[in-house]
Amino acid sequence: MDIEQADSFLITDCGSTTTKAILILKKEGSYRLIGRGEAPTTVEAPFDDVTVGVITSVTELQELTGRKLLDGNTIICPKRGQDEGVDLFLSTSSAGGGLQMCVAGVIKAMTAESAERAALGAGAIVIDVLAVDDGRKEHERIERIRHLRPDMFLMAGGTDGGTRTHLAELAGTLLAADTKPRFGAGFKLPVIYAGNVDARAAVRDIIGKKMAVKDMPNIRPRLEAENLAPAREAIHELFLEHVMQQAPGYNRLMSWTSGDIMPTPMAVGRAVQTFAEEEGANALAVDIGGATTDIFSVFGEIFNRTVSANYGMSYSICNVLKEAGIANVSQWVPFDLDEPKLRNMLRNKMIRPTTIPQSLPDLLIEQAIAREALRLSLEHHKLLAVGLKGIQRRRTLSDAFSQTEAAETLVDMMALDWVIGSGGVLSHAPSRTQAAWMMLDGFQPQGVTTLAVDSIFMMPQIGILSEQHPAAAGEVFRRDCLIVLGSAVTAVGHGKRDGEAALKLDLATSDGRSIKETVRYGEMRLIPLELGQTAEGTITPTKRFDVGAGRGRPVEAQLKGGSVGLIVDGRGIPRRLPDDDATRRAKLNEWAEALGLERVE
Repeated sequence: MDIEQADSFLITDCGSTTTKAILILKKEGSYRLIGRGEAPTTVEAPFDDVTVGVITSVTELQELTGRKLLDGNTIICPKRGQDEGVDLFLSTSSAGGGLQMCVAGVIKAMTAESAERAALGAGAIVIDVLAVDDGRKEHERIERIRHLRPDMFLMAGGTDGGTRTHLAELAGTLLAADTKPRFGAGFKLPVIYAGNVDARAAVRDIIGKKMAVKDMPNIRPRLEAENLAPAREAIHELFLEHVMQQAPGYNRLMSWTSGDIMPTPMAVGRAVQTFAEEEGANALAVDIGGATTDIFSVFGEIFNRTVSANYGMSYSICNVLKEAGIANVSQWVPFDLDEPKLRNMLRNKMIRPTTIPQSLPDLLIEQAIAREALRLSLEHHKLLAVGLKGIQRRRTLSDAFSQTEAAETLVDMMALDWVIGSGGVLSHAPSRTQAAWMMLDGFQPQGVTTLAVDSIFMMPQIGILSEQHPAAAGEVFRRDCLIVLGSAVTAVGHGKRDGEAALKLDLATSDGRSIKETVRYGEMRLIPLELGQTAEGTITPTKRFDVGAGRGRPVEAQLKGGSVGLIVDGRGIPRRLPDDDATRRAKLNEWAEALGLERVE
């Protein structure tokens, strides 16, 4: 059929623990989300068949919506009449641990880092990065590869016409490891070679008989150029050919779908990229899960994704406490934290990951952990989302006196237009205001930023749908997926004392109101501004603060309303909470009341 004429879509996302199914139909000329079903993912024992979970989730969706979607254990696609089946059935997946890859390059800070960006952008979980200069001995690298058993290996290194001996050395390490992929014991390990073209023959001679080598254009053909797209396409292709076909039940699932199965993170990345392109905006999106936190960013035309594999809200919650420290977690709660009790609480969450907080103090502790998980994940993202290293740059006199030369991150929080949050702790927070506050504290955006959340975490389904039917994906994303919380105005800098003026607002709203407010240092203010309403005018910081044009310089802005409203944050960036416990607790309760939330004494 002509895909443009399609008016019904069934899309599943096979996650590591849960399979989610959504139904989208065209109603009265527009595409809308009709319903959602979910079931446990069944890629592992005792079922060993991913389609069992798919059918169960679609069965629930069928019961909830009243639309017949199944004929026995088969999805009805193409549809039969107006109320039976769907035009397209699509699926994403991160079941079985997702796509697990090792990457290698000659120099860790250059070609290995480029290889890591290529793999992350294709939706992979990078379980290790190997390089000639990574400080490990060869036998340690061999043992590491054998232990990890990746689904796929990406080898890069050397500019075209550059080093060959180091690439032969890396190939020899891979040959000595002689590892087999996780799925399909009788199959060869897929290896994508995207390094120096002059070393292709040598690498193939070394590993070609034992591994399935696929040659692709060099990721770093020159020091000043990075070419990631061909390698990413090859990763997706081999994911379907080697990983999906060997995973339990995926052959059957692929025979049902109307398009290729896409890795879940890759689909979320597509959704974020499409949104940023349509808005002409810089965007940062986060998916905070139980075991990992994924961050996606688009600045200009540059897309980056990182996986913080040890920062999550259930399986990895104890690791967040370990990395952040008890002091950083306790600063966000307005009461005394008993450290042994806190550790036991988090251990219980780790071994019983589906439990939810039963009291307001428990909820505030979980949200304090979330703030630190967001902060740590963003720091990790900034380290990888950088310009190319190793290229010659014009240096200033001040650079000449610098002892180190760190790569500049591409993540410019002052230039950020949108922050989109997803994952249970954000999407299912009891109050949307709590979700906004967590993102403000965890990410600390600067200047003017619009905050939003994914309503029920359907960005993976929206991402894969955008490949097939962009119009339907766009409509559902904006109407049913993206919940705009409102704009946030955040002053960068610090006052000499609490209470001094930080910034002034002189705004006119789209419903005819005038907003003239002075927000003071150490203060938060929530100004009513509903979804669909805007406020335009001037934001003028005092001389110690910056909202985008420099300290003390005014900014003309158009601010968006939302389900929370307009938040004005005068607490300063970087965030500093009072050292005195009593003062800090009082401040936290003061901010909670300012945002319309409950105090906790």
